[in-house]
Amino acid sequence: MSALQYTPIDKISEIRDTLKQTFRSGKARSLAWRRHQLHQVARMAKENEEAFMAAMKSDLGKPRMESWLGEIAGLVKRILLTAESLEEWTKPEYPEVPDWQKPWRPTVYKTPKGVVLIIAPWNYPMVLSMQPFIGAIAAGCTAVIKPSELVPAFSALLAELIPKYLDPEAYAVVNGGIAETTKLLELQWDHIFYTGNGRVGRIIATAAAKHLTPVTLELGGKSPVIIDADCDINIAAKRILHGKCTNAGQICVCPDYVLIPEHKQDEFIAALKEHHAAFFPEGPLNSSSYGRIVNSMHHGRLMSILNRTKGTIVLGGKTDGKLGLEPTIIKDVREGDSLLEDELFGPLLPIMPVKDVDEAINYVRSKDHPLVLYAFTQNQQLKERLVAETLSGSLILNDACTQLAVNEIPFGGIGESGYGYQILKYTYDGFTHLRSSIDVPYDNEDPFRYPPYSEEARKLIESSMNLDIPPPPVNGH
Repeated sequence: MSALQYTPIDKISEIRDTLKQTFRSGKARSLAWRRHQLHQVARMAKENEEAFMAAMKSDLGKPRMESWLGEIAGLVKRILLTAESLEEWTKPEYPEVPDWQKPWRPTVYKTPKGVVLIIAPWNYPMVLSMQPFIGAIAAGCTAVIKPSELVPAFSALLAELIPKYLDPEAYAVVNGGIAETTKLLELQWDHIFYTGNGRVGRIIATAAAKHLTPVTLELGGKSPVIIDADCDINIAAKRILHGKCTNAGQICVCPDYVLIPEHKQDEFIAALKEHHAAFFPEGPLNSSSYGRIVNSMHHGRLMSILNRTKGTIVLGGKTDGKLGLEPTIIKDVREGDSLLEDELFGPLLPIMPVKDVDEAINYVRSKDHPLVLYAFTQNQQLKERLVAETLSGSLILNDACTQLAVNEIPFGGIGESGYGYQILKYTYDGFTHLRSSIDVPYDNEDPFRYPPYSEEARKLIESSMNLDIPPPPVNGH
């Protein structure tokens, strides 16, 4: 596998300028051309799936099933759906207007924003670089992809394959670290799509503001789980544990901590232990179905958090002395604990006992809006309360992480967990400008809009505008 070669900094402006020239030439606007480029991305993924899985195994210790299903197969499916949808998504819209405006033919055109920058993270390096990328292609943009330097095998492979499969005058990979990213952010882009953490997200947004560049920020945060005492504790434990173990917990929608009525805590822990034994009969650190932590810095960060907790470890907690860390369950975690400070982004699951769901809801409301709020309940009234009384990027009921498999709903955060959306048409929309237009016939004249103005003309216009305001309600009804 190729070593990761950083892009020379003095070439980065040249790369951007080439893409800008290509965009201005109009090459990327043809739907047939966009469809071909999309199919080439799909071919790249399919024809090199063994190489991509090997790269992600090298970088992350990611199990083959997780790489294939979570990074490759689902991505190819979305590429094909995108290619099939181009005509529908890109066709102009003709909004319904009052009869007197119909001769103007009001139209909304779907136009590409231009040259875009995609900065991808390390935890799901393929899907989180390619998913925004296919939206940019579909929108008719040209694009630079900046993959993470923390996954060198994947990033080197992507840089090698992109120019082999796609038009190198329209799409490019820039590899590097802080210096290369800083150079990218000094340049003007027409949209920046960043996936990562809030600290870097603020840097991205600040740099973008200098050029008034719109930004999509896909961030993370602490996604809580609320467990209703009357739910099926066994199935809740199974699904939560699976979500926590996926990619060794290094996933932005990972269940971060659990809020559970205190009298149900021990039953929940017993169920977690049972499913853990079934998932990893040979132990997680010996299992081909469990990944590892990306590097020693993140491994050390997780061990530091675990060493400082005041909670009680009831399962796991061991490391192999390298980058492996067992799924670890910690009970009786209280406010102010190290496990509740920042997003864990690892296989640690704190359990925070509460009096009831009211206390759980109030706790969630007191924190930053999470990317996901999970809840396990069959109580319809509680479901409606969660919709009405909480805010999060997504509200997921009775499962963990499977929302990512639904193509028809948006994925995105709110507040500290980011802004903007993605998945299929939502990604396309993010890279698309809605360009409004009217075409007023010369014989469609309104004499009352021209000076000299008169009170008679104003009253005539007012009579046609229906400006009557409904009366206020009586007794609140």
